[in-house]
Amino acid sequence: MDQVYHIRCFTCSVCNRQLSGLAFYALAGRPYCESDYLNTLEKCCVCNRPILDRILRATGKPYHAECFTCTVCGKGLEGIPFTVDNANRIHCIEDFTKKFAPRCSVCHKPIVPEPNQPNTVRAVALDRNFHVSCYKCEDCGLLLSSQAEGRGCYPLDDHILCQNCNARRVRQLTASAC
Repeated sequence: MDQVYHIRCFTCSVCNRQLSGLAFYALAGRPYCESDYLNTLEKCCVCNRPILDRILRATGKPYHAECFTCTVCGKGLEGIPFTVDNANRIHCIEDFTKKFAPRCSVCHKPIVPEPNQPNTVRAVALDRNFHVSCYKCEDCGLLLSSQAEGRGCYPLDDHILCQNCNARRVRQLTASAC
């Protein structure tokens, strides 16, 4: 520190502990014992330990690189795209999508993009979500699509039906009402 001290005068700037023969740190031209120096360092928001090397910052908070992980799978996220939920918890994109994606009302799995695909398509009918492959007539199993002629959805009494099965059910209801 380019200074000369008496042994009894060479003390920690915070706790006044004598530093002769001990490890010490210089900060702003003042000596610190190891404990008080560590207290000056930024602390990781996950483990609350001082960050001695590189500080990784995300969402305005400091992290050790090894503490910056997905809250679901624990995968390290340094240098990898990530996102946060409304409680500011960190997620890898894959787990965030699985956790918060709409679920198919038939198979109950999340409706997420296929691997290496940026987007996915979902069908919505009667305020319910469907994978395109699960969007079928409940009676005959015909794959429904608003894009294909004659394969639209004709809901009846909260049931997803094709045009033919809808007409058949309406005839049955009309016949039983007579």
